[in-house]
Amino acid sequence: MLTRRSVTAVLGALAAGALSPELTARTAARTEAQPPARPKRLREGDTVGLVAPAGFIADRFGVEAILESIRAVGLVPKPAAHLAAREGYLAGDDQTRAAEFQAMFEDPAVAAVMSVRGGWGGARILPYLDFARIARNPKLFSGFSDNTALHMALAARCGFPTIHGPNASGAWHTQSWQAFHALAFEGATPTITVPADPLLSLERGSNRLRTFHGGKARGRLLGGNLTVLAALVGTPYLPDFTGAILFLEDTNESEYRIDRMLTQLALAGTLGKVAGVVFGQCSNCVEREAGYGNFTVYEVMDRAFGSLGVPAFQGMPFGHIAAQACMPEGVMAEIDADAGTVRLLEPVVA
Repeated sequence: MLTRRSVTAVLGALAAGALSPELTARTAARTEAQPPARPKRLREGDTVGLVAPAGFIADRFGVEAILESIRAVGLVPKPAAHLAAREGYLAGDDQTRAAEFQAMFEDPAVAAVMSVRGGWGGARILPYLDFARIARNPKLFSGFSDNTALHMALAARCGFPTIHGPNASGAWHTQSWQAFHALAFEGATPTITVPADPLLSLERGSNRLRTFHGGKARGRLLGGNLTVLAALVGTPYLPDFTGAILFLEDTNESEYRIDRMLTQLALAGTLGKVAGVVFGQCSNCVEREAGYGNFTVYEVMDRAFGSLGVPAFQGMPFGHIAAQACMPEGVMAEIDADAGTVRLLEPVVA
């Protein structure tokens, strides 16, 4: 799509007589944004690069367990050379973690890249990545939690879709694997929904649908962990959320901290740009200080999202839970806040 700047430049040149109609048409065609290439779908026997862009793996036995899990689902694991490295709470120094992440995208033998875990540290490697080279080698990237920093940076600087889903060290619950397989292997466009168990709907637990503002909306899915995403505000690694469907999750954060981060997104103008909001699970988001007066986390969301005037709901099965759904990043989807659904309109892979 022509940007405002490119349209202004073309019209200005026409007014000055600098461009012929034929040259104007060719210039306009060049400035039309080309859709980024999609990663190739996975097939059994493909090689998957395993990286640790943030926290470290406890010991070599943890690495062995991860390799076994990847082999068990029919893929060939290729661990980064320093996958078991450790520097404090990080899996090695920033430059090494960045170099190994970069290398997996540039290795022609690697079909996809998976993060082994979250923690903290993904944002630290962003200045060391060559996104232009990564963009020339679009591959499926998967991970969640702290890996939100990488999802957002890839969306902002490369544009190809990724999957916010289980890390390679996760339990890979049957539902999670089936969801990943549908997106990554089959190129499916499923409808993801809040669980419809009638017993759950009667409980006050986090699984039930909570609609903050009803209606339907379409937009590009973008999001991830609220804490990590909010920390990227003001950096060049946060994509434009204009017209997007923002999806969020978090864990072990007090209600006031969720409030603080959503307020930050509102003050930064991010919330005001979105076409809709989907909140997954906020696991253990309860202040533990005795006698602490509080909103519930759902009241915080209701106040933050209800006034936006766009469809917004909570209860989707993604986040820090065992049977988490996979949420595509960067693909078009339609949400129905009254039904609690996210319907994908295009595949993640080619």
